[in-house]
Amino acid sequence: MTLVDSSRGILDCMQHVLRAREVDASDAQLWPLLGAPLRDNLAHFLPADQVASAAADYRAHYLEHAVEVTVAMPGAVELVDAIHAAGGTVLVVSAKHPVAVEAVLEHVGIRPDVVVGDLFAHDKAGPLREHAATAYVGDHVGDQQAAHAAGALAVGVTTGPHDAETLRDAGAQLVVGSLTELTGRVAELAG
Repeated sequence: MTLVDSSRGILDCMQHVLRAREVDASDAQLWPLLGAPLRDNLAHFLPADQVASAAADYRAHYLEHAVEVTVAMPGAVELVDAIHAAGGTVLVVSAKHPVAVEAVLEHVGIRPDVVVGDLFAHDKAGPLREHAATAYVGDHVGDQQAAHAAGALAVGVTTGPHDAETLRDAGAQLVVGSLTELTGRVAELAG
């Protein structure tokens, strides 16, 4: 929910996979989980012995049904273009599976330089350090933890499951309501 709004696809796929296992979950129950690792989210609803197969089913269903309903967040394409125009590198580090990340970014026309998937919270710091990220923008408390662990500017955006206060409490040094607020601030993100 930072560069793309994939919430409808995620919620639909989670509900599809859970219903197939005779578990009902509402959007309200699932929304706070967005951004966290898939297996962790499934484990809230399923016994441990069903999580791996449910994750595989989710990933297959996601590629068939969720990519097409994903849209770019307001300002995302422009922010990526501004970073590139300034000579910067766009690194996307996501909890999503890399194939899904690349599929949704291609669908919405966002062209990052590097995509890394299947990482959450502090684990995202490795690629951020490896690529010398100066700032990391994210909508989740785990993204703020990753930025701090990598020594990057922690930028929170309130387009996901966490509000400004929660993101600040998690260490966000800058909080914005949308990516459109960052396009003119690319030099600030460069450090």
